[in-house]
Amino acid sequence: MQAQEFLRHLRIPEMDDVRQYVRSLPTNTLMGMGAFAAITTYWLATRPKALKPPCDLTMQSVELPGGEYARRSTLLNGDEKYITHFYSDARTMYEVFLRGLRVSNDGPCLGSRNANQPYQWLSYRQVADRAENIGSALLSRGHSHDGDKYIGIFSQNRPEWTISELACYTYSLVAVPLYDTLGTEAISYIIDKAAISTVICDIADKARMILDCVSGKGATVKTIVLMEAFDSELAERAQKSGIQIISLQDLEAAGKANHRKPLPPKPEDLALICFTSGTTGNPKGAIITHLNVVSNCAAFIKITEVHCMLSPSDIHMSYLPLAHMFERVVQGVILIHGGRIGYFQGDIRLLMDDLKALRPTVFPVVPRLLNRMFDKIFGQANTPLKRWLLDFATRRKEAELRSGVVRKDSMWDKLIFSKVQASLGGRVRLMITGAAPVSPTVLTFLRAALGCQFYEGYGQTECTAGCSMTLPGDWTAGHVGPPLPCNSIKLVDVPEMNYLAANGEGEVCVKGPNVFQGYLKDPEKTAEAIDKDGWLHTGDVGKWLPNGTLKIIDRKKHIFKLAQGEYIAPEKIENIYIRSDPVAQAFVHGDSLQACLVGIIVPDPDFLPGWAKKRGIEGSYTELCKSKELKNAILEDIVRLGKEAGLKSFEQVRDISLHPEMFSVQNGLLTPTLKAKRTELRDHFREQIDQLYARIKM
Repeated sequence: MQAQEFLRHLRIPEMDDVRQYVRSLPTNTLMGMGAFAAITTYWLATRPKALKPPCDLTMQSVELPGGEYARRSTLLNGDEKYITHFYSDARTMYEVFLRGLRVSNDGPCLGSRNANQPYQWLSYRQVADRAENIGSALLSRGHSHDGDKYIGIFSQNRPEWTISELACYTYSLVAVPLYDTLGTEAISYIIDKAAISTVICDIADKARMILDCVSGKGATVKTIVLMEAFDSELAERAQKSGIQIISLQDLEAAGKANHRKPLPPKPEDLALICFTSGTTGNPKGAIITHLNVVSNCAAFIKITEVHCMLSPSDIHMSYLPLAHMFERVVQGVILIHGGRIGYFQGDIRLLMDDLKALRPTVFPVVPRLLNRMFDKIFGQANTPLKRWLLDFATRRKEAELRSGVVRKDSMWDKLIFSKVQASLGGRVRLMITGAAPVSPTVLTFLRAALGCQFYEGYGQTECTAGCSMTLPGDWTAGHVGPPLPCNSIKLVDVPEMNYLAANGEGEVCVKGPNVFQGYLKDPEKTAEAIDKDGWLHTGDVGKWLPNGTLKIIDRKKHIFKLAQGEYIAPEKIENIYIRSDPVAQAFVHGDSLQACLVGIIVPDPDFLPGWAKKRGIEGSYTELCKSKELKNAILEDIVRLGKEAGLKSFEQVRDISLHPEMFSVQNGLLTPTLKAKRTELRDHFREQIDQLYARIKM
């Protein structure tokens, strides 16, 4: 009886009781409860979920047996040595395209646009047919896979570039990209070295450049194919040199009338001769096979397959030079999945307009563009309140990144970052940066602001494009990830710089199916690059981090000695100095007869005025660059950064000169991959360097 009485007192209220209780509550309380319920429901529905990494992020690579301090990716299965392909039906670049044709169901493939117009698309079948027509015409003009097989392509990124390249792949010919920033001397050297008899150009000016290169030399060029219209004067000039100029349209028509059956290449066949501009001497022709390119594409797919597998709905913005391997590997990854490639109009100043029209999902970038985006975003935060909001929102998004969360639907995205996301078209879900080092501060901020999967890769032409890349879920900056699944990496002693492999430091060496076959007709340079055991020596100095990722810390090739015998690696110092807010570019120089370093600093035109004003210095950009007071303030700031980064006293510049014009490809001070041409920089600034040393001695 006592138990029943107790239970009666504990009876659960019926629904009527609950309703009566709720009705008795004040209106404000009811509204508060409703708001709380709505917020809780919204949070549960939208709460961020961390990406599950493809491996244990505390151990992203494993050491190989043999005592060479070599490491490989943990994404490889058991005894799997290297990944050579991802899909069994796509082992050459020709098969890559055929797979795209199949999985896209002959969907849109290559797109281009004119100013203020939407993109116009060629289907996969249209691209394949045009490639077969071009290839058939090339065969009928005497080209063959076992004879005259090198075809020059001299053009900006556009559909015809990719169609011409596919024409080569379809008939086992070899594409040799040219680019105008090489200069006529280098282009002439390449034409002679590869014995190129046919060059496919986009515009008449490029044809004139070819004629300038070959006139009076008895060069091998016999045919120039032009994508755009040309006049009779150009044709007559070419004819006097024994060269025929024909339109691409006529070449395609001739091929259509004399169609040849495709002659598909094998994985080990040559695909490209990619001439690297280099910072000194003549360009070197890296011999790249279909296996090289496909293995590099496969490694990227392997890394991103779980969280960012591409499909026919993906769209890539092509604006980085197709003459370089970074862009070409990205295109391979797109085409193998039946995706679309949209080309920019050819003017980098119109890129933002092209992005809004195309709305890409895949967007490869280089650090130079990232730095501009970073500067522009912070430049617009021009009041204390705006800057506080931007800093606070960034901290919140970066906290999510640290826990593995990548998204663009948070409150901070809607309030702060939606505009920068919309400036890229609003649909970007995958970005990758390469070609040069990127500041950890810039990369972390843009990862947070753009809210997409954003990878950093490292490599060079000689390993096709990449040899390491960051992994999904690891959104920390300051390293370039573990080895790709298509190669292993080892570090080799650089005793003169005190880097020892036993300490986890040394020159980065790469081995695997993505490593090139050597330099065209240059066994001496090939032997310098690839040792007898097949390891490619990159010239970069790396360090293994505890989690198995690689950090690039120095450059071996550009070291020099000061008068007192100390070795200096200027690129390491420059990478520290450009972290200074007012510094856009830096060139550090030391003469072997001098005991200290000097520098040329190009101030950032966006940051400099505000930075100077805080120090009571005002004037135009040009006037500021002439200010001794401002120069001393910048010198003080970069030396401070050097101390914080652990530079020794002899590694710090003693004095600097401010220069108002950016180093660029156009003025001959940067290579097309935006690396410093150190010899040209030294010669260009010889007068300033001499003046700096003279002042130091006074």
